[in-house]
Amino acid sequence: MKKLSILAVVLCTAFIGVAQAHPKGNPARGRKLAATCMGCHGIKGYTVVYPTYHVPKVGGQHAQYIVNALKEYKDGKRSFPTMHAQASELTTQQMWDIAAFFQAAGKHPPAGAQNSQGGQ
Repeated sequence: MKKLSILAVVLCTAFIGVAQAHPKGNPARGRKLAATCMGCHGIKGYTVVYPTYHVPKVGGQHAQYIVNALKEYKDGKRSFPTMHAQASELTTQQMWDIAAFFQAAGKHPPAGAQNSQGGQ
């Protein structure tokens, strides 16, 4: 029984460490950073010409998933040149900010996110 208690404490401690291992995203900063993202991910029914495929909408997606995807594009683990170019310049904090914006925005991010002029 003592071994189970020790294991439980170790697992809880590890979980808390993982939960605190990433920075907290700021949706307001993310909204500004996401202006470029909205050029593709914010247009209903948008497809990429070559190769032709539907561009996924990321509004409402879990923040951790978005950060993981951006890191994989940045590291070249996911292959799409445009996304690699976009992600390669982002810091981890910027990724979390963008992810926080999209997670909070729900399925249909506000149209104002498309406009990077003014409000900066």
